[in-house]
Order: sequence, then structure tokens, then C-alpha cells
Amino acid sequence: MHKPRPVRGYFAIGVEGISKPMNLGNLMRSAHAFGASFIFTVDAHYSVRKSRSDTSKSVYHLPYYPWDSVDDMQMPRDCRLVGVELTDDAVELPSFRHPSRAAYVLGRERGSLSGEMLARCEFVVRIPTAFCINVATAGAIVMYDRVRALGGFPDRPVRAGGPKPE
Repeated sequence: MHKPRPVRGYFAIGVEGISKPMNLGNLMRSAHAFGASFIFTVDAHYSVRKSRSDTSKSVYHLPYYPWDSVDDMQMPRDCRLVGVELTDDAVELPSFRHPSRAAYVLGRERGSLSGEMLARCEFVVRIPTAFCINVATAGAIVMYDRVRALGGFPDRPVRAGGPKPE
């Protein structure tokens, strides 16, 4: 079984304007599982900040930053903000080279990233779907793509199936 090499750098994931506690809990649990360095919310609905739906208790394992506004966000030095949004000029996720130090931010349920947030993003990527998907699912897809791209996994085999056991 292949064990991925440790990835240089770090990543974080967050969401702007989230209002459903179950979505935040699911995103936080996925962030913990994929090895995020921290998680954050921006302008989260008051009921979400005390989300109890995260069954892995991620806030005991990694920092959680609940910022009130885009102006309050304090990213680490050289951390590149990557918006995840369905915009015409967004880079398709499978074609995106992930920065070694990145924070990914997703938009609210039934909405998009604010213009203020998009202006702070150095990159904007889109998941190649026909329409918008659940915010926690979208976050998990982005984190999986990052791990797949930067985790030191071997190239996929040419034929269907996985690599032959040694």
C-alpha cells in the first residue's frame, strides 16, 4: 500500500456566510480528515459558530477562526487565498496547480462568494459540475484534489484498476 509523502506547506479551508450548522460540521470533519492546518468562517450565521455536528471534534485538533467580516481575516504570511466559485473566469479544478501554502474559501449556501471576498482571492477555481453542489461536499472535493495532486501518489495506471501489489 502506498503511503503518501508529507506535503510541503499547508492548507486551510473556510466558508463565507454559511448558515447551516450541519454543513459547517461536515466541512470541519472533512478538513480534519484531510489534514488541514486550520479552518475558518467569515460572516457565519450566529447559530453556526457553535456547530455540534462535527463528530471528530475538529476544533480540539486544529485552530478555528470565526471572523466577522472579510476585513477581519488574518491569513498567515504568503498564504494564497483560493476562492471556490462557479464563475466564467474560474480555473477548472482538475487543471489547477495548488499553491503549497493555501487557504480555500467557499461561498454560502444558496449564494456565492461576495465581491469583497473574490477581490481578496488570488485564484478562483471551479469544480466542473453542471450546477452548484453542497458546500461541504464541494470543500471535500477540493481537499481531495489537493491531496491527490500534492500527496506523492504514483501516476494512475493506464488500464482500469489500481497498481499491482508488490
